[in-house]
Amino acid sequence: MADSDRTVSLPPWDQSSDARWVTSRRAVVIAVFDGVELLDVTGPASVFATATRLLAASLETDVDTAATAGDDGDEGGSGTEGPGSVGYRVTLVGPRAGPIRATASVQLVADASFAEATDPPCDTVIIPGGLEPSADGPAPIVDRQVVDWLARTHRDARRVASVCAGAHMLATAGLLDGRSATTHWFTAPRLAAEFPRVAVDPDPIFIRSGRIWTCAGVTSGMDLALAMVADDHGSALALAVARWMVMYLRRPGGQSQFSVPLSGPGPARDELERLRVWIVDNLDADLSVAALARRARMSERHFARVFAAQCGVTPAAYVDAARVEAARRLLEETDQTLDAVATRCGFGSVETLHRSFRRRLTMTPAQYRQRFRLSA
Repeated sequence: MADSDRTVSLPPWDQSSDARWVTSRRAVVIAVFDGVELLDVTGPASVFATATRLLAASLETDVDTAATAGDDGDEGGSGTEGPGSVGYRVTLVGPRAGPIRATASVQLVADASFAEATDPPCDTVIIPGGLEPSADGPAPIVDRQVVDWLARTHRDARRVASVCAGAHMLATAGLLDGRSATTHWFTAPRLAAEFPRVAVDPDPIFIRSGRIWTCAGVTSGMDLALAMVADDHGSALALAVARWMVMYLRRPGGQSQFSVPLSGPGPARDELERLRVWIVDNLDADLSVAALARRARMSERHFARVFAAQCGVTPAAYVDAARVEAARRLLEETDQTLDAVATRCGFGSVETLHRSFRRRLTMTPAQYRQRFRLSA
């Protein structure tokens, strides 16, 4: 069935509040490569496609050219701006035109090769991410052909963005030097270690630094694309897109609410690793710096210095993170009251539990349970 044969009720928005809602169609180029994360590509593409449909549907109300618009959005020679002339046109480019193997055993089809994708200039370039096996576990894919193409062509784009681990390719191309950037919480420590000139912030869903945009893991590519729609066409259209796609216009909280803060590399000293394990197993014990120093048989000052150097966080911060992590699991998996969760995890009171959740996850324990509960 052709798109023109369907009757779809699209959500309205107040066009009068956004003078930018009618513009020429913007070209978005998304790089693809073998092993690319599927949702890094299809998520942003779906946001742009939805924005385009909403804009076209509104123009169909006012411009009597909808019947002549083809499926590819081209107008039938009319000089009048119509549904096919607004929104976004998304193109996939890769090492070769044709099938590209993405994750989930799905093949994407690149419209053109990197060699062909040099002219004309595009509005937006998006570099998705991907992970590959390594001796140290999953590692970001840094595809040399993507990096070389990006280095050659990025100046022709109005803005350049990465999704998830794609930030590693932006950094390799030198586009993140001296800028703030984010990426998936799992790969953020590696990005910071390998590119010290990049100010890596692992918590935001996305960061805009001039013409360079970076975002966190996987589904946050949709948040980034939604922000671009708002930037191009105004918040009213972005809100309509969010409603249509059943997503937040601005997602509450950062990606710390999804991360596992205790999963980083352990300390080199065995006694500190044993102490970290003991802390996790005894969250309702006295875990003050003084008590932990006595257990480690060190002075408080020396213990605090050694622990911070070996573990990357202060003892108090580690204890708080361990307690929050345990509370998260209980909130996800059990019906225990907040009082019981606070006691079992060593917070002492619901108020302290509440403060730690607010500080670390930017939401209350009750909000976290509602959002991440594993069972009804």
